[in-house]
Amino acid sequence: MSTAAWLRLENAAIAILAGVLFGASGESLWWAALWLTPDLAMVGYLAGSKVGSQIYNAAHSYAAPVALGAGGLLLGAPLAASLALLWANHIGVDRALGYGLKHATDFKDTHLGRIGRG
Repeated sequence: MSTAAWLRLENAAIAILAGVLFGASGESLWWAALWLTPDLAMVGYLAGSKVGSQIYNAAHSYAAPVALGAGGLLLGAPLAASLALLWANHIGVDRALGYGLKHATDFKDTHLGRIGRG
């Protein structure tokens, strides 16, 4: 199995775990309507590929949901922790489907390979 395939499998596992934990959190499923929110970062591409890739990658890095989740747990804010799980699920699903972190060259160039290549 290729390295990209391993990364996709690993991210599928993260997506499943985050989804199960969000479901078990007891938060309203209405919050799931925010699932596509990280993709609003694509608007950054209106400023060009370099800026767009940086904004997109910031919204699709596990660092932010981990910080939000840890903050939610430490500060007794379960909604923040649950939204972090939803965000991590989004990232995991994206990466499991091959939509990785973007290179500045083109939106289709990712750390998992070029989008659309067999």
